[in-house]
Amino acid sequence: MTGTRGHRSPGAAATAALLCAVTAAGLYGCSDTGPSQPRPTPTPAPATTEGISPLTGRPARSGPVLAVKIDNVPPARPHTGLDAADLVYVEQVESGQTRLMAVYSSRLPDRVGPVRSARESDLGLLSQFGRPVLAYSGAQSALTPLIKAAPLHPVTEADTPRAFVRDPGRSAPYNLYLRPDRALATAPDATHAKDIGFRFGPAPADGTPVNSRTVRFPAARYTFTWAPAERAWHVTMDGRSDGPLKPATVVVQHVTVQPSRFHDFTGAVSPYTVTTGSGTAQVLRDGRVHEARWSRPSAEAGTTFTTPSGAPLNFAPGQVWVLLTGSR
Repeated sequence: MTGTRGHRSPGAAATAALLCAVTAAGLYGCSDTGPSQPRPTPTPAPATTEGISPLTGRPARSGPVLAVKIDNVPPARPHTGLDAADLVYVEQVESGQTRLMAVYSSRLPDRVGPVRSARESDLGLLSQFGRPVLAYSGAQSALTPLIKAAPLHPVTEADTPRAFVRDPGRSAPYNLYLRPDRALATAPDATHAKDIGFRFGPAPADGTPVNSRTVRFPAARYTFTWAPAERAWHVTMDGRSDGPLKPATVVVQHVTVQPSRFHDFTGAVSPYTVTTGSGTAQVLRDGRVHEARWSRPSAEAGTTFTTPSGAPLNFAPGQVWVLLTGSR
């Protein structure tokens, strides 16, 4: 995936042309847990100059960005390593189900999973991170050339078997887990965490008190319940808790979800989640919900969140969840 400096080779030119074609096509949007052993204690990665993670707003030893596609249907739970993520995206996939894309930089758990396949929406969403690592179980054959042309380092079991393990206590396809340290070792030039538009600090003066908020997708639902003593939101999925998932900020981002040109093995069309442009959102923090606007002018740009008056809307320092939903 990496090239040399100076003149482009014919292969590099072809790859660039393919990537331009993908971008011109619009990258329109879409969005498949853990081994029986106890969750390991996350270990830190190398420090940034500033010493504050741009993804969580907390003091951190931020390292290269690793994104992992994680299944979220009931047989895939409980998840492993999700609590160590800096940022978690929720994307819609076929049949109204959802998958998660967990983004790591500050901390690396020993294992993450269960790992499942990538979607076209992931490519547009990850462009704002620079050139991150994307770990996934595979992809539709027609999508593979686009993944290879995208500005990221793909890591799959087929190409990097040492970065994955299978849990013998779980059935396929819910038994594939990633070793994050081994995945990152394959991409020493992966982009480190950088500003993707998030701002952290005191909450806006307004906002409506809320004890819980449920976000519904066509065939999945997420409920976030405020826990004042922990200054965090407890997460339940389809009515069930999945361990110590306690984001400090939850963003319900209203986006366009439309059919893509890809489909799964059953013939179901994969949705594509459009994450560029602008729209409305709600930001949950400190037991309140704040109305917001989001803006992302291009695939390479970060996503900013503002109050209705246009002022930056600060997140609470800590893990952030972003639910990309086409419904309000």
